Amino acid sequence: MSLIGKEVLPFKANAYRNGEFIEVTEEDFKGKWSIVCFYPADFTFVCPTELEDLQDNYEKFKELDTEVYSVSTDTHFTHKAWHDSSEAINRITYTMIGDPAHVLSRNFDVLIEEEGQADRGTFIIDPDGIIQSVEINAGNIGRDASVLVKKLKAAQYVRKFPTQVCPAKWDEGSETLTPGIDLVGKI
Repeated sequence: MSLIGKEVLPFKANAYRNGEFIEVTEEDFKGKWSIVCFYPADFTFVCPTELEDLQDNYEKFKELDTEVYSVSTDTHFTHKAWHDSSEAINRITYTMIGDPAHVLSRNFDVLIEEEGQADRGTFIIDPDGIIQSVEINAGNIGRDASVLVKKLKAAQYVRKFPTQVCPAKWDEGSETLTPGIDLVGKI
């Protein structure tokens, strides 16, 4: 069952952010756009490259009124230890959510039950807490945050202009389409 168009289910989780432990709930995903990136585990191989890439693009996300959250089934304590010991992860200033009880991983349907880890799931959530985009990658395929920035811009555009759609390879400022009978068979 698709999560597109569904509201984020209630949850409460501990997280690490900028030297502090904080609590995060579904209410934190409301009022602005949110990017939620699940990854398998701290202290691994592909994961730090992705999280560092998210940090490299974090200012762009903030300019787009978007908060970034990374999530793994590790604890918030493990996130802090990783943050303190890894040069790449030490740069992260966005929220790192711990999901040791697998509540979020199940809510977002990314839990690999037999491993107790999450798939590489990426979710764009609108300011109403509704999931607008879902992407799931195999564990050995890393994601590119610059592509995520483009998807976010498209999601924000169609929210602002609901009669328009963004075609393939759409970039901000490019032409959009207005669906209608006059376009049928002409694209």
